Amino acid sequence: MSTNVTDAACGVARPGSITGWQVFLFAVAVGVIVTNLFAPQTLVGLIGPAFGFGTGTGGLVAMATLLGYAAGLFFLVPLADLLENRALVLRMLGCAVLAAIAATLAPNAGLLMAVLFVLGAACSAIQILVPIAASMAEPERRGRIIGDVMSGLMIGILLARPAASLIADTFGWRAFYGTSATAMLLLGAVLAMRLPRRWPAGDAGYPALVASLWKLLRSEPELRRHSLTASLSMAAFSLFWTSVALRLAEPPFDLGQRGIALFALAGAGGAVVTPLFGRAGDHGWTRQGTVLSHCLMVAAFALSVWAGLARSGSWLLPLLLLGAGAVLLDVGVTGDQTLGRRVINLLQPEARGRLNGLFVGLFFLGGAAGSAIAGLAWAWGGWPAVCTIGIAIALAALAVDCLFPPQ
Repeated sequence: MSTNVTDAACGVARPGSITGWQVFLFAVAVGVIVTNLFAPQTLVGLIGPAFGFGTGTGGLVAMATLLGYAAGLFFLVPLADLLENRALVLRMLGCAVLAAIAATLAPNAGLLMAVLFVLGAACSAIQILVPIAASMAEPERRGRIIGDVMSGLMIGILLARPAASLIADTFGWRAFYGTSATAMLLLGAVLAMRLPRRWPAGDAGYPALVASLWKLLRSEPELRRHSLTASLSMAAFSLFWTSVALRLAEPPFDLGQRGIALFALAGAGGAVVTPLFGRAGDHGWTRQGTVLSHCLMVAAFALSVWAGLARSGSWLLPLLLLGAGAVLLDVGVTGDQTLGRRVINLLQPEARGRLNGLFVGLFFLGGAAGSAIAGLAWAWGGWPAVCTIGIAIALAALAVDCLFPPQ
């Protein structure tokens, strides 16, 4: 099972072998898969009432997929350090297709939540694809390559909401999952032909790999620090995007699903800066970029609470300000995750799958918490309560920057 240069004809991943076309393929792949994780945020207003969820519990719909994703990261992604990666990705993608089909047929809330949990777990294949791309890049280009692949991920995250809104507005919310199943099936066919093989360097058994997650977290202070700020950033991100659709449906905006979809497109601008943060990390500006990211998050919620206070009169200026807040938030969250992921992928090459699983799993637990808090905050104090909690979360991330500097 050789992985040297002579394996190039067999499509084996090796340092320095990644091409521009392959980077594009990785970016498209993660972008397609990740839409399943964030579409429920904008569909809460449709799925919740269909199954009898109240205002305070609607966020559980979005939470189920994110919790499943976190579980996949902790218990499935470690397999990337044990099994051949291409085969593992294709099997997980097949499970995601079946789960998405099941979501279109779910007859009740309990079954839907279970199916969305499984779908989220299968979508953790993303965090096997990213390490494959990182392993194919030279160390001096790794930040740039990760940033480019993350551009696809962020575009998928940011376009998931408008795409889901448009599909749901025309065909109903179940049609989104049918569309997603079709897209992932086509993606699987392409990856089966084009994805290079990657054999892990380690030979430990699965129980030992899972048990080693705690040891990795204890032994790597940079992993702990970046995982903490990433989980806070993701909590703020989910808090905002799970709640903003509810605010946009109220006066003076009174937007339907199509209007909410167009608003969600505003956040897609945040994906443009992803490669810039990757390059900043390559130039040694990780700390400065991380602090800037968290400052942008504070500013985003401050701007959003001000814009969201409008209840009558002209809606245009408040809507523009709210859109600017969405862009700032997405830029800040993107910057934090891109810089953190670059640091994680430089720590222990033999444990890259587990390190990525830990990092992303922890920040998606934050995302799941943010989605759950969103419904409670909305029921308790509406949009001002949501933004106040968002500011507190962003300030907590800034406090981590000050209290726990890089070692």
